[in-house]
Amino acid sequence: MRKRNWMLLPAAVAMLSLMGCASTPAPRTIADVAAATPELSTLSRLIGEAGLAETLRSAGPFTVFAPTDAAFKAVPAKTLDMLAKDPAQLKAVLGYHVLPGKLMAADVKDGKLKTSQGSDLTLAKAGTFVTVEEALVTQADVPASNGVVHVIDRVLLPPAPKK
Repeated sequence: MRKRNWMLLPAAVAMLSLMGCASTPAPRTIADVAAATPELSTLSRLIGEAGLAETLRSAGPFTVFAPTDAAFKAVPAKTLDMLAKDPAQLKAVLGYHVLPGKLMAADVKDGKLKTSQGSDLTLAKAGTFVTVEEALVTQADVPASNGVVHVIDRVLLPPAPKK
């Protein structure tokens, strides 16, 4: 009788390890990371309003510099009202926060990179501090299945188009 109990042990171990896999959360996309992060609720809402949710759920990879709710509160109300009334401009502003490709904080080099919106973004690194334009990365390398999110303390506004 004891032999039979020992024969069941490998099956029990296999079943327990499968149960462990089932409880592991599925990888989240950038849009899902923003939606699940309380301090990024404004960004998540604006991603939806701009029609960018599906893009930020696609394969990517993308690097997103994600302004916090506090960063959006610092933007003048007049600017936010204008963006709310102009979805194309809102999409351009949010696109200015997105780089094609995956860029981890450790790989940042001083210089300019082209955003998905089409303008250049200036990045700099000093020790472990990373800046994007005048914004400071406050939480780096938040993983997503389709790239990476870096939380920043300011909303980035693209340069005005040249006339």
